[in-house]
Amino acid sequence: MSQPQTRPSMGVLGLNGAGDQFRLERYPASEVLSPFIKHYWMVQWNLEQNDSYWQHVVPNPCANLVVEQGKTFFYGPGKEKFSYLLSGSGIVFGVKFRPGGLYPFVNRELSELTGRPIEVETVLGIQGSELEELVLAEQNHDQRMIQVVERLLTKRLPPYDEQITLVNQIIDYAAGNQGITKVEQVCEFFDINIRKLQRLFAKYVGVNPKSVIRLFRLQNAAEAMDLGQAQDLAGLSVELGYHDQAHFSKDFKAVIGRSPEQYLSNVIL
Repeated sequence: MSQPQTRPSMGVLGLNGAGDQFRLERYPASEVLSPFIKHYWMVQWNLEQNDSYWQHVVPNPCANLVVEQGKTFFYGPGKEKFSYLLSGSGIVFGVKFRPGGLYPFVNRELSELTGRPIEVETVLGIQGSELEELVLAEQNHDQRMIQVVERLLTKRLPPYDEQITLVNQIIDYAAGNQGITKVEQVCEFFDINIRKLQRLFAKYVGVNPKSVIRLFRLQNAAEAMDLGQAQDLAGLSVELGYHDQAHFSKDFKAVIGRSPEQYLSNVIL
């Protein structure tokens, strides 16, 4: 049986301070689906009466299938922080596709899906409400929820597209090298024309390369603050490749919704 993966934040802000009333688990996909799927995830919460909690997530270049009561859709990657108000009790189950991993299932340019969720029926052949019944009926058994979704996805399994490999190599390179600040650096390393790279990302990822690089840098910054590893914001901005702290602060606030100083203050408190 699969075991929960470790809890790197992966863009979930304030994860380490979420407390016992909030559960986040991630599980790997089966061998046949792992070329397309990064992992399965589930968020479950049980808050005291009248309590509420805002959970914030920095966007990343991955599409998701989200199974939630009345809100079940396939979603393309976002470009701004996503905030969700948790109250009472509930559960959300998700499938996080690898960058480019959803494209073979939908055969539509991912850039067309920004802000436009895809109906479950067009991909899996059943309505979103039916999928909710099947998955959420097993909400106390993580592996059973995964098995329900894996059966449906395996039935619709498309041929593997080698472009997905290239897309993931490029994104892994950008994510793993904080010194990458410009698209031209990626093009040079992979010997690829900038327009070809932009077309590749529009088709398979849905977010342009420049945005992907910026999002990784800001995610790294927020995670460092969450872990208490970033008290010197001027030094952090230099480490992340910004020319000055002002540009870093502007980007951070545009995506995270607060200035680095405000975010760090809240984390410390």
